[in-house]
Amino acid sequence: MSPVLIAQDLARHYQVSRGPFAETATVKALDGVSFTLEKGKTLAVVGESGCGKSTLARLVTMIEPPTQGSLIIDGQEIVGATPATMRTLRPRVQIVFQNPYNSLNPRQKIGKALEEPLLVNTTLSAAQRTEKARAMMAAVGLRPEHYDRYPHMFSGGQRQRIAIARALMLDPEILVLDEPVSALDISIQAQVLNLIADLQQQHNLAYLFISHDLSVVRHIADEVMVMYLGRAVEKAPRDVLFGNPQHPYTQALLSATPRPDPEKKRQRIVLKGELPSPINPPPGCTFHPRCPLAYDTCRVLNPALLPHGGAEVACHVVNPPAGSASAA
Repeated sequence: MSPVLIAQDLARHYQVSRGPFAETATVKALDGVSFTLEKGKTLAVVGESGCGKSTLARLVTMIEPPTQGSLIIDGQEIVGATPATMRTLRPRVQIVFQNPYNSLNPRQKIGKALEEPLLVNTTLSAAQRTEKARAMMAAVGLRPEHYDRYPHMFSGGQRQRIAIARALMLDPEILVLDEPVSALDISIQAQVLNLIADLQQQHNLAYLFISHDLSVVRHIADEVMVMYLGRAVEKAPRDVLFGNPQHPYTQALLSATPRPDPEKKRQRIVLKGELPSPINPPPGCTFHPRCPLAYDTCRVLNPALLPHGGAEVACHVVNPPAGSASAA
């Protein structure tokens, strides 16, 4: 099956002022990320706050343009695309935001919120828009009487169902889910995750699932990409990554994930130090100041994402370069 989305060396840099007498700094929020998305599959993106997950979401949804790299959706390159092409592509990629309390207009009834994408992007009549909105409400588990209610009359889980319904109104092929259950109670998270999985199967959707919760990722992902300071450090099928993580950063993230079985102990890997500043990242591998396995090569040479053990790993310890101390 051909990918519905191909990202190659995607980067997003921001110019930041440091005062009237200092040079402008460059923040590399995203610094060369490559991946593909296929219909019916879920790619999960995980990492600490500040690793570039949300920046990646803004690029994929075409909210912001890439600074460099290539982003191909349905065979069409968006970098340098004409406004007409962008208008055609934008409905194919929709997003569900993290906070269902802020993503809905409190003054707009739910029915009108669902119809709005159709009003802006299609030529459907009012009756057709209403019919489609009511059908989508039923598909996400909302009742007919909810159509004329305001957002404050719903629980957090119901609001997220509304947000998912709104994202699906234009029949997209790709859905970006930016921490879609992190603001919900644990008991509600499972219901929304099951709904997301059911909708993917029904509509053959490709998901880019952004999360910091690895227990959620393990439940829903087909493939996982681990990011650190704007770059992918490990990418692997879900079972490979959770069964045998290769990168020291991935190992540390997994060691911090709670296990439901108290009999199964896991040694906690505690990383020292904070995430480096993206304005002044360390030379070489950006993870080396916090890595317990770092050696001289890590401090001077930035590792490429290379195959190893069924995964792709950017680590000199896992894939030592020729002539390095570790390789010897």
